[in-house]
Amino acid sequence: MTDPYNPARDGAQMSFDGRMSYTDYLGLDAVLDAQHPLSTAHDELLFIVQHQTSELWMQLALHELHAARDTLQAKDIRPAFKLLSRVSRIFEQLNSAWDVLRTMTPSDYTTFRDSLGQSSGFQSAQYREIEFLLGNRNVAMIRPHAHRPDLETRLRAELDKPSLYDCALARLAQAVPLPEAALARDLTKPHQPDETMQAAWAKVYRDPAQYWDLYELAEKLVDLEDYFRRWRFNHVTTVERVIGLKRGTGGTGGVSYLKRMLEVELFPDLWHLRTKL
Repeated sequence: MTDPYNPARDGAQMSFDGRMSYTDYLGLDAVLDAQHPLSTAHDELLFIVQHQTSELWMQLALHELHAARDTLQAKDIRPAFKLLSRVSRIFEQLNSAWDVLRTMTPSDYTTFRDSLGQSSGFQSAQYREIEFLLGNRNVAMIRPHAHRPDLETRLRAELDKPSLYDCALARLAQAVPLPEAALARDLTKPHQPDETMQAAWAKVYRDPAQYWDLYELAEKLVDLEDYFRRWRFNHVTTVERVIGLKRGTGGTGGVSYLKRMLEVELFPDLWHLRTKL
């Protein structure tokens, strides 16, 4: 009988007294001690972990989106393509998480729903910042964060900056002449379909070889919104499956509110131009 395999014989580090370990580096004591169910219901831990991990993925998405926006304002925009692709993959990961949450039945959810009080994903400051950064801006959506001056300040600061799509339009204007008025807009408002912008993007799509960087940028943005829309749709489906048409814990219409969000277009010109090509 052979002895059990000992990784130390192959040089694996086995002693961490006073040295950084995996747990230390990742701060796992804090991360794994951040789940505090308020009921005895079995499925409450699933609900908490689902939302906490979603917030971690959104933190990474914001990290990548801020970098992508900075890159679009630099000389070479091509490094932004990788960043945007990564955000699309993040939303693919977030999409898969709904499959786990959907294993929770309406009966399971009712055993702890009252413990949530008025808390709701509607109040996610990171999700709101992602929407603002991508261009879906609504000052009224800052109000749920008024009790946290740090979060309110961060969201208001985002509204003072050009959105990711604003930066894409600025790069478009460098290659395809646009009237000054076409780029002048209230940064606190969401993007609306614009015939001038669609005509400019159509020029890019009709000659990809000449405008390859812009062409690829446009497709990366469409890809990102595609995954974002799927995430929203899966959110609606999951909520309807679990609570039906009840109001959300945060006071929204629940499914009716989420269905309204499905109509939002982040980069409207890139979708509308397709009909004209």
